[in-house]
Amino acid sequence: MTRMRSITVLFAVLAILPGEPARADDFRLDTGARIVADPLKETEDEVFIDLGYTVIGIPRRRIVTRTAEETKDEPAGAEKAESIYFTRAGERGSIKQHSETFGDAVVRVSTPSGQGSGFVVHSKEGYIVTNHHVVAKEQRIQVTFFIRKGSEYEKISKDKVRIIALNPFLDLALLKLEELGDLKLPQVYLAPDARDVKPGDPVFAIGNPLGFERSVSEGIVSKPDREFEGMLYIQTTAAINPGNSGGPLFNERGEVIGITNMKVLFGEGLGFAIPLSPLKEFLKHRESFAYDKDNPNAGYRYLPPPRKPSRSQSL
Repeated sequence: MTRMRSITVLFAVLAILPGEPARADDFRLDTGARIVADPLKETEDEVFIDLGYTVIGIPRRRIVTRTAEETKDEPAGAEKAESIYFTRAGERGSIKQHSETFGDAVVRVSTPSGQGSGFVVHSKEGYIVTNHHVVAKEQRIQVTFFIRKGSEYEKISKDKVRIIALNPFLDLALLKLEELGDLKLPQVYLAPDARDVKPGDPVFAIGNPLGFERSVSEGIVSKPDREFEGMLYIQTTAAINPGNSGGPLFNERGEVIGITNMKVLFGEGLGFAIPLSPLKEFLKHRESFAYDKDNPNAGYRYLPPPRKPSRSQSL
């Protein structure tokens, strides 16, 4: 009877996990269940935890592991390394403040067939994120930084850029600068919680639309989960134009919440960005999408073969 009651309580606890307290511990029990809750009091035999609507005691002998759970609302400025990117809970501020802070991390990505935008996710290793369609079927890639120096900008271009991973379905690409030299790269921070995007949230984009470097546009989130061809996108009213592709979409805390990649032609205020969840998975599992320079379908442009001569021409 005691065991059945324990299981019933644990299932109830698991049901409230999405709304867990900000400060919590993660308890794994010998029944295989998991409880994430705020510990209130501890004795030699039990740990009393707060479920929000009631308090229960867990026998210590039933606890297999106990770890500090990551908080959903991290303190502002707390930097956390994740794979090859960083997350940090920012503070609300003006677009002017955030664009001055993170604008240097937004780059122009140029190829023989066009250009787009990108942003640095790891400054020490030189990793840059952009869209797949910006670098598709290209080998020669140039990355240009526009570093703020007082009231002016210093233009710095890097030609030794390597493609690390590509995912055409998600429209994501990972690049790496081969030689940093004495250039101290800035970087952006991804939002800690990729799901915390709601309609009406203020956002702004930084990129190089039509070649106009470091352009800033602001708007709101129209819909955080707009479906298009089997994918979910963040729909925004922030102006998105050719050249913005691959640039970051920021929230009011200066956290990156998406990657701008398309707009509706002949429409106003209809821009779209790839959400963070696909980006984080892409970066964590980048080896699965590793770019192979020896694959003829990835990175080389070929001229079409000559047409077969007609019968009249062959006579």
